[in-house]
Amino acid sequence: MKNYPEIPNPAPTTTPHNYFRFHLPHIHLGSVFGDDWFSLKAEAFARFFGTPVFLVTQTVIVAIWIGLNAFGFTKFDVYPFILLNLAFSLQAAYAAPLILLAQTRQADRDKAHADADAQHREALATASAKRQEFAAQQNGQLMELLQQNTQLTELVKELSQRIEILAREMHGKVVHGDTTS
Repeated sequence: MKNYPEIPNPAPTTTPHNYFRFHLPHIHLGSVFGDDWFSLKAEAFARFFGTPVFLVTQTVIVAIWIGLNAFGFTKFDVYPFILLNLAFSLQAAYAAPLILLAQTRQADRDKAHADADAQHREALATASAKRQEFAAQQNGQLMELLQQNTQLTELVKELSQRIEILAREMHGKVVHGDTTS
């Protein structure tokens, strides 16, 4: 009978609760804005431009601005509202680059996450292939053991038949006194 080597456990050695372990290699990626106070505030401000709060607040401020100047409550920016146009131009001059930089930063994060997800899928595929290989190896060993078991059963049957034949012969010699062999 063969001695089989101990089969290693193909289970992963990483902890199951570390879901972001494939993202760790990408943590070194610096943001486009940087990670200082100004950079974080600039990105937050760029993200704020697309919110309903910003749009409603801007609409209210513009309506008040136009109302105050059109109805004569104040005269700091009379029709055609050149100062308001200048404010919009200034806002657009800063908003567009900030929004583009925020999108670039988000694209970098998305790319890093996509890379990490691809590595994770590759690791899953590798682990699955190892499990399939391990299962095939175990299946082969089970088939070999089953064949050996079948051979042993046949050998036991043959030996049992020989014992039965020898027992009959001995019984015949003992009962009948047959001493010829």
